[in-house]
Amino acid sequence: MTDSTPRRHVMLLCVTALVTLLLDQATKAIALERLVPGERTDVLGSWLGWRLVFNPGAAFSFGTGVTWIFTVVMGVVAIAVLAGARRIYSRPWAFALGALLGGAMGNLVDRLAREPGFGVGHVVDFIDYGVFIGNVADIAIVGSALLMVLLSLLGYGWDRPGRLPHERDDASDGEPDSASDGEPDPAREGDEPTTPDGERSPSRGAIAGSSALAPDGERSPSQVGVADTERPAPNGSPA
Repeated sequence: MTDSTPRRHVMLLCVTALVTLLLDQATKAIALERLVPGERTDVLGSWLGWRLVFNPGAAFSFGTGVTWIFTVVMGVVAIAVLAGARRIYSRPWAFALGALLGGAMGNLVDRLAREPGFGVGHVVDFIDYGVFIGNVADIAIVGSALLMVLLSLLGYGWDRPGRLPHERDDASDGEPDSASDGEPDPAREGDEPTTPDGERSPSRGAIAGSSALAPDGERSPSQVGVADTERPAPNGSPA
């Protein structure tokens, strides 16, 4: 793994976070300019519409009296993502964490910069789903959470470029095969075939026995035929 790989993933994370943040703040500015607070505009009937509200808490108006807690939580999430960014070796994880960071920063800007004051500002929500009202930052946070769960289920770790190693599920039930278990291959042990008395077999001697001798000390007829093909004739010319 090259040193530039983590930097590329950090860059992807930062770009994703910046795009998410800018998109969130831009859509909120448009909603503030064109929508009337509290009035709903249908887009897909009762399933989806626009309604501008200012949310002091979380989804479903949860925690409206402790706005500062959500400010702290968003800040902690942003710091945690930035602190671990240099150790991310997975591109999908970099994208997911970048979306999470951008969404957290989008709502954090509202907490810090909007009314009624610093740290307790109300988040601008304008996407009405019928059950609750959200914004682009919420979509990024929920989407990134779902993507991280999916990556974990598929075996993709945030600190490695690909999937996590898994045990092979084959017919041998995880036992190594003969080619990789370090044992010699019986099929390859025949390079030096021998007879029961420990001597090389005749077939091996006929092939590699250029120095094989007959019982009386002379070369065997087969070896005479092989060796004499390269012996010069008495008159000095090749046989």
